Amino acid sequence: MNRREALLAILAFGTQPLHALAQQAGKVWRIGILSQSDRKASDIFDHFLRGLRELGYVEGKNLSVEWRFADNALERLPALAAELVALKPDALVSMANAGPLALQQATSTIPIVMTSPSGDPVASGLVKSLARPGGNITGLSTLNADLSQKRLELLRGIAPNLSPVAVLLHPASPASRAILDSLRAAAQGLGVTILPIEIHTLREIEDAFGVMARHKARAVIVSSDPLFSRHRIKLAELAVKNRLPSMTVDRLYAEAGCLVSYGTSLADSYHRAATYVDKILKGAKPADLPVEQPTTFELVINLKTAKALGLKIPQSLLVRADAVIE
Repeated sequence: MNRREALLAILAFGTQPLHALAQQAGKVWRIGILSQSDRKASDIFDHFLRGLRELGYVEGKNLSVEWRFADNALERLPALAAELVALKPDALVSMANAGPLALQQATSTIPIVMTSPSGDPVASGLVKSLARPGGNITGLSTLNADLSQKRLELLRGIAPNLSPVAVLLHPASPASRAILDSLRAAAQGLGVTILPIEIHTLREIEDAFGVMARHKARAVIVSSDPLFSRHRIKLAELAVKNRLPSMTVDRLYAEAGCLVSYGTSLADSYHRAATYVDKILKGAKPADLPVEQPTTFELVINLKTAKALGLKIPQSLLVRADAVIE
């Protein structure tokens, strides 16, 4: 390049708009987020975005986020996953089992970070093993099935005359069998009878409480599934109407009016998911990033619901609670 060509190149560069110069100064990373729920319920992703900001990724500067919401209609997930993959993002993020599974079907190359799968990610085929995921998926797991005994113990601390306990299950959920087996094993040790009830629709949720009444159920446990999450307010109302203490898997249910929830801290899991995305954007391969087991759990008690049920929550439990809703 001669002096004249060099001068023209400098002048041309100087006429570019500021936003173009800023774009050239550093890469803008694109993240695709697939949520099986609606936008309101997906506010939990705010913890993920906060984690990214703490690591230096800021929307509008060096980060672009593409959102897709299934509004709890799981049949929409494959199409939404395909839309995100077509955008060729640098990484994809999704929750539970259905979202990551849909993304897994859509791409075998774009890195996927899962958070809070309701079942065993190995058994569901998301990863080959927790230590060596082996494919393009990694992230955080939960211990939903493993927490069954703890949930039963907490429930018995609130309602001593516990047996039988109804358990709402969606048989299509990959986690249902493991949750039921774990609950039965825990119940046997505690001298409690388990009454499993399979649910497919909202109407069946309403009918289930009639089944509980006929079997004289003393409490109800709601397993993890998008169907139950979508209708958690209705579930809470039916449990109170039928004067049944309810145990659920995460705080969204307790906030909706269920009596108590105990499970992995969703806020912590989503915040931690940001570290996986950061590592991937810096060159790490999902196949080499071990799936992380949860270390933070939270107990949430709804005192307003307890009052409606005529239950007095032991002070020992209130002290242990991470949140008390009044």
